[in-house]
Parts: sequence; C-alpha cells; structure tokens
Amino acid sequence: MDQSIQFDLDLIHRYDKSGPRYTSYPTALELHEGFGEAEYLKHIEKSNAAGGPLSLYFHIPFCDTVCFYCACNKIVTKNRSHSVPYLDNLVREIEMQGDLFDGSRPVNQLHWGGGTPTFLNFEQMQRLMDATRRHFNLRSDDGGEYSIEVDPRETNDRTIAQLRELGFNRISLGLQDFDPAVQAAVNRLQSKEQTFAVLEAARAEGFRSTNIDLIYGLPLQTETSFADTLDQVLAYAPDRFSIFNYAHMPSRFKTQRQIDEADLPPPSVKLDILQMIGRKLTDAGYVYIGMDHFAKPDDLLAVAQREGKLYRNFQGYSTHSDCDLIGFGITSIGRVGDAYIQNVKELDPYAARISQGRLAVFRGVELDDDDKLRRAVITQLICHFELSFAVIEREFSIRFAHYFAPELEHLRVMQGDGLLSLDDDGVQVLPAGRLLIRNICMVFDKYLAQKQQQFSRVI
Repeated sequence: MDQSIQFDLDLIHRYDKSGPRYTSYPTALELHEGFGEAEYLKHIEKSNAAGGPLSLYFHIPFCDTVCFYCACNKIVTKNRSHSVPYLDNLVREIEMQGDLFDGSRPVNQLHWGGGTPTFLNFEQMQRLMDATRRHFNLRSDDGGEYSIEVDPRETNDRTIAQLRELGFNRISLGLQDFDPAVQAAVNRLQSKEQTFAVLEAARAEGFRSTNIDLIYGLPLQTETSFADTLDQVLAYAPDRFSIFNYAHMPSRFKTQRQIDEADLPPPSVKLDILQMIGRKLTDAGYVYIGMDHFAKPDDLLAVAQREGKLYRNFQGYSTHSDCDLIGFGITSIGRVGDAYIQNVKELDPYAARISQGRLAVFRGVELDDDDKLRRAVITQLICHFELSFAVIEREFSIRFAHYFAPELEHLRVMQGDGLLSLDDDGVQVLPAGRLLIRNICMVFDKYLAQKQQQFSRVI
C-alpha cells in the first residue's frame, strides 16, 4: 500500500477551510436532548442481541495545572480530594452500565483519558480497575488494547510499574513542545528528562506501544524550534506520533484566552512546520496513517490500515471496528449499536443523576439508513484513502452513481486538482490529497453546510 504524502502548497491554500475531524459521522454536533436514557436502553438491548466485543472509555477530568491551549473538558485543581466523590460516582456508573450489558462480552479495548488520568493515586486507579473487572469481562491474557494517557510531569518509574500491574499495555505521553519559550507561553513546563524517563520506563515494563503527543501552531513556535523538538523525540523512536494542529478558538475555550494571539505563528510558518513534520517522520521510517497520526510500519495501526481493518471512533484511529463503545464519566461519548450517546458535561448534574440511580446520558442520536451509508463511505476514505463503489453498493443495496450524483461532481473537481483519481470502480486518494482527506470526506457530509463555522480549520 502506498502511504506516501505530497505537500502541495497551492492545493493546501485553496482547500484550507473549517471542517470536522470525523471521529464520528454524524459528528457530535448532531447529538440532541431528544435522545435520552430510554432510547439508550433500547440500543443496549439490540447490542446485546447482536453480541460482539466491547470497548470502554473512562473520562478522568482533573488536571493539576492548566495548559492554555487545551480544548478538552477538564477541571483544574491542586486539591486531590476533589477526585474522591467523582470516583465514587464513576464506580456506581460502572455498576449500573455493567448490569445492562451481557457479561460474557469480552472487553477488547479500554482507554482512560482526560484531563489527566494519573491525577488519581494508585489506590484510586486500582479501585477503578477492580470495579471495571467485577462488572465487565476484562481480558486476563494481556491480549486487549488497554491504554492510558499520562502526564510525564507527574509520572515516574513506580507509576508506570503500577499502571502495567493494573493491566495497561499501551501508553500515550503528552508533550507538545520542548522549547522553553513555547512551554512558558502555554503554561506547560516539561523537561526532556521527565518525558524520556517515562518513555523508557514504559518500555522496560513491557508496554507494547508508546505514543507521543505534539502540537504545531503554538505561540512562538518556528520551523527550526519544532524540528529540534521532533529530532529529540525521534532519537527515542516511539511507536506512534499524534501531531495535532493547534486550533485557536478562544470564543469557545476560555483557557485559550490566556494566549497572546500576536505570538501565534502565521499560516505560512504553520505550513512550513507541517511540511517539515511529514518529511522528517517519513524519512525516519514512519507511515502516515492519516490526519495527525504516524506510526511505525509494524504498529497495529499501520498493519490494520494495510489489511483494510482500520476504523475511526471518538478516541481517533482504532483497530477495533467490531466493538461497541461505552463511555463513562462526564462528557464521555459512546457508540452502541446504531446510536451515539453522550453523558452530561458537568460534575453536579453527573452526581445528581448517579445518586438517583439514573444513567448520566443527556443526549444522543440514532443513525438512520442514510447516516450509516455516509458513515461507511467516510470511514473508508479517512482510514484507507480509497473507496470501492461495489463494496458500498453490496452493503447498502444502492447504485452509487445515482445515490451520490452531486457528490461525484464535487469529486471530479478534486480529481482535476490532483487530490484523487476517480473512475467507475471507486476513488483512490493520491499523495497530494492525503493531507486534505477531511476535505474529501466533507463532500459526503449532508449536515455540514449549517455547522461548518463550529469546526477547526483543516490545515
């Protein structure tokens, strides 16, 4: 499989507009409060009837300090006791949800995100994992993908050993940038020694996959400074990179108002950084998975992509398309059967619902036939850079050329621009189009016109 990318400045300038990241289709903006607990229960019943493995996501919202760039749902506090009532409610939610799902269904994927999951101490993390194991069928053979996001500033060798003992075998380290001026501008001071000590400890403890998170487009970044950060990380050769484009949206995310907009690199510099990232990582032997992700060729993401088994969910690229996803904690989003479901976003409503013995669901959406069809199309494009019309036609009993006649006209324009090749059999995204895969997917998004202003820019 050709997974190369081509950097075409003219195309990027012409196609750089706002659009979804397609961790779902329809996107989370289509979730509504007309879908609640009763509707969720119906989809759980259908899910149990269908069977299959599960994926669990736990949202731990607490952070010790605020990173100014952050757009996550988090609670910034140095008072560790604030996690105690939240953990109590989380355990009760695990019990309630566990009673609803068939206990024989194996959990093939588990992820703790946030916030900062390592805000919890070991006893709290052990309690959370023990509760999960009591109410769900966690694997005991270390064959699942059990991952956690960690902050190297508050993680050490002992923490890593404890996480491995709890059953985690994949780890993602937040970094963003090593440059001292950039770190000061975003209020995240983090040394090389802290970061690489955690990475090495994870390898020593037998974690099967290590990921480093970086962000380009932060204040005071230059191509040279970010290249230096990238070179230092490449020397330790993590299995995966997640390199995100910073989306400055202070009207939506209050913490971003503390960033001086005058310090943000101009678009031309961001494009220089992006081009440098692609060159360095591919020269170092990494495969471009898509969007912001690179991986070693033998990493499960790269293998799944080559085998046509890659999927995309609310945590990003995934190798487990067969799993229904259950979300726990505030703001978490799940996918069960043909529905997406989100929990309430704040602590007090979450605590109130759990104390009443109610699920924390406050909105969701049930996919109709057109949604499922378009989701399949977008998933194939964003995960595999190709689309077979025959596969879609067999699965959904349509004639692609008739159903998507207007969309094909848009694709023909993109073909003329060199983003893709289009024939009677399907679509192949070309190297120049892979960085712009979101634009290609947007052609098939029927909801986009009225919502586009609420998304970040593609590049």
